[in-house]
Amino acid sequence: MDPLENIDGDSFDTVFPVPVMDRAARALESGKVLFFPRLAFALNAEEYAFLDPRCSDGRSKNISYDPSSGVLKGTGLAGSERERLQAMVARFAQSAHALVATLIPAYGRQLRMGRTSYRPIEVKERPSSYRKDDSRLHVDAFPSRPNRGERILRVFSNVNPDGRGRIWRLGEPFEACAKRFLPTLRRPLPGQRWLLRATGLTAGYRTDYDHYMLGLHDAMKGDEHYQRHCRQCEVAFPAATTWMVFTDQVAHAAMAGQYLFEQTFHVPVRCLQDPASAPLAILERLLGRALTARTAQEAPQKRSIRAS
Repeated sequence: MDPLENIDGDSFDTVFPVPVMDRAARALESGKVLFFPRLAFALNAEEYAFLDPRCSDGRSKNISYDPSSGVLKGTGLAGSERERLQAMVARFAQSAHALVATLIPAYGRQLRMGRTSYRPIEVKERPSSYRKDDSRLHVDAFPSRPNRGERILRVFSNVNPDGRGRIWRLGEPFEACAKRFLPTLRRPLPGQRWLLRATGLTAGYRTDYDHYMLGLHDAMKGDEHYQRHCRQCEVAFPAATTWMVFTDQVAHAAMAGQYLFEQTFHVPVRCLQDPASAPLAILERLLGRALTARTAQEAPQKRSIRAS
């Protein structure tokens, strides 16, 4: 199966025909990557100066922007340069939101914006531990920010000025991956998730769903045989193109490329055309139990902590 679904559009606020919107939602939820071959995020004249690794602070993997607070992190720039960089990243956040809202209106009404990132560093030059190594196939999960079953939708735009593509590997379907690794994952230890929340290591309670998704993420990245021999293909996203994918569902790895924008969104499962396609539904079916239910550890009553 071709892992890409081509969508024609040359602006982030394109008005798409209804059949295209329906096709996009079906393809996205089935585990395909929506690819926009004519959709470029255009930079203005002064923004080309930021196509330079010096924009990074040299420590962070990405330059990160929080649309809710307006805080920019990961850059060593200061003063007016920092302000212009922030304005550029914020403009991409707005453009990505417009694209999702117009292409899939059912998501747009409930869409919650996550962080925006600008990635000026070559993928191959980013040293990291295996858990943070995005060149290893993985599905996305957030160690410190539990999402309790919400989908992780991401929009990417390659702005490389030298015409270089962003090279990804795409892996096997989510259910096949879950069947492979779930038997190797342990249930949470009693009191573990309460302690994580109480000490501020997680922003909220880590549900069973979050626990197993993080376990899948780590198990996939840590399995060298899987990385080399599982069913996979390589895809090149050319410069001046955009793509959209549920990264909690699609096994992916970034192998090469430089100068990329990315916007994260959180989408409630109830907004999907096919809720049964969500990782939450698949994991609950495979494990035979609910994974986002409230537990005694979340309840306000004063009582002893019960094992998870």
